Amino acid sequence: MYPLAPVVASEAGLVRYLREIQKFPILSEELESSLTWRWYEHGDLKAAHQLITSHLRLVAKIALKFSGYGLPVLDIISEGNLGLMKAVKKFDPKLGNRFSTYAIWWIKAYIQDYILKCWNSVKVGTSATKKRLFYNLNKIKNRLFSTTGQAQEMSEAQIHTVAKELDVSKEEVLEMNTLMHNQSVSLNDHVYDDGENNTELLDLIPDSAPSQETLLLERNDFQHKRAILSNAISSLTEREQDILHGRMLNEKPVTLDILSNKYGISPERVRQIEKRAFDKLKSAVYEMYTPSIN
Repeated sequence: MYPLAPVVASEAGLVRYLREIQKFPILSEELESSLTWRWYEHGDLKAAHQLITSHLRLVAKIALKFSGYGLPVLDIISEGNLGLMKAVKKFDPKLGNRFSTYAIWWIKAYIQDYILKCWNSVKVGTSATKKRLFYNLNKIKNRLFSTTGQAQEMSEAQIHTVAKELDVSKEEVLEMNTLMHNQSVSLNDHVYDDGENNTELLDLIPDSAPSQETLLLERNDFQHKRAILSNAISSLTEREQDILHGRMLNEKPVTLDILSNKYGISPERVRQIEKRAFDKLKSAVYEMYTPSIN
């Protein structure tokens, strides 16, 4: 009989939870495949349970990387675990993909959906500008800090850089940074330090796969997303594709005037087509990419 999966109960139990999930062994590719087939063909609950427990460390690693949004880490882990269970339920081994690759997508999808819903209801709002700032601020800050060696406050120049990159005002950057500079957990937070043992959260989650395996998972995930985007773009007309590519996908956007001359229409009409194409693209991606949480 397989051991029960540990329950994510309270913030004080985070370290204990991370230790508990280490007792579930990581699967070999052969055993993973065998378990997915047993669950898919025979509804073997023990196989499904083993698939879930063996990937709890994967969920925790992913969840900790989303800890900078001011939400309880254990809540994020719980949502990731729901995504993992959804992955087990939906996985089709006939397609020839690794379950772990498929699970990563669902784990991230559930976590991102949870974070966005929480922040939309109280802080972020629904505008595309704020969502763009919300999802990209930490990424850009990390890049800037890795260059300067800073770790906390942004300089005036860095605030200006973020605002320019994301096409927002400096005031919006400062407002979002203040909101997000709350209860985040770092992978390098110390669990205990007695002078001899200096353990960080990251130490409690050993790598769940060799580095080459990790690279393969990331590459497969990228290819999956690229295929979805390509299929979504193919739903647009040639003119919509050309305008969208020129305005949004070029490193240097094509001006409205150039496109209006090319198609013999007004700049305002080009802007309308751009917006319509982008809305159609979002809807197509949403249908193919967004999980059904219900």
